[in-house]
Amino acid sequence: MGLTRNDAPLSAGAPKTVNYRIDGPAHKLLMHPFPRRVRAEFAGRTVLDTTHGVLLHETALPARFYVPEADLDASAFVPSDLTTHCPFKGDATYRSLRVGDRVVENALWAYPDPTPAAPWLAGYASLYWEAADAWFDEDEPARALTDPYHRVDVRRSARHVQVLAGDTVVAESNAALVLDETGYPLRWYLSPDDVVVPLEATTTSTYCPYKGDASYWTVRLPDGRELTDAAWGYPEPLPESSRIAGRVSFMHDDLRVLVDGEPA
Repeated sequence: MGLTRNDAPLSAGAPKTVNYRIDGPAHKLLMHPFPRRVRAEFAGRTVLDTTHGVLLHETALPARFYVPEADLDASAFVPSDLTTHCPFKGDATYRSLRVGDRVVENALWAYPDPTPAAPWLAGYASLYWEAADAWFDEDEPARALTDPYHRVDVRRSARHVQVLAGDTVVAESNAALVLDETGYPLRWYLSPDDVVVPLEATTTSTYCPYKGDASYWTVRLPDGRELTDAAWGYPEPLPESSRIAGRVSFMHDDLRVLVDGEPA
């Protein structure tokens, strides 16, 4: 969501610290090419294969991947009765994905007659990511596509990082890694050796297309409180974020993170 969230240029609250003006509605659309080859498979069949896909950035929404109609296997998509209306894009029609006995209802949508403000949407369609069995970004399996305007930087830091529950120290370090991700506050990743209270693994997991699969832990405090999923980390992060492998970060309403004595 690099262009659309918080104070980014296409957000509802674009920054005031600029020497230019972006004319247009508060809700903005931007479509641009996604040049890599992308494929989707369903029921053992390739139903989408394109090198001409596009990302549609929309204020306050994640970027969506659209492809030319010609890059779909038309025989795998059956028209549906569902329609929806978007005041910014127009009336959407839907198609179900059907291969053999398997069906995903309303898996694909398009704007055959988009609003006058977005005529370039005509001829493109978008497939729900979860509708396909597998996606490929070039020849690598993909669980999501990355946004070229969203990035993650990881840096060593000797700043004094403390994680506190009231006055109780949960973790403390002068050798943390700071992760700077577009649209988010800085996150501080500490070595497990810096954690001074017990952590208990939970079954919670999440996926980030920029960092990978996250594991979570409950923080057990000396006073008996348990802060569920208050700590997380990436045991095997994606190559782009490999430096945080095995590190732990913290966030919870009952925790404070201080950096050089100031709230993070």
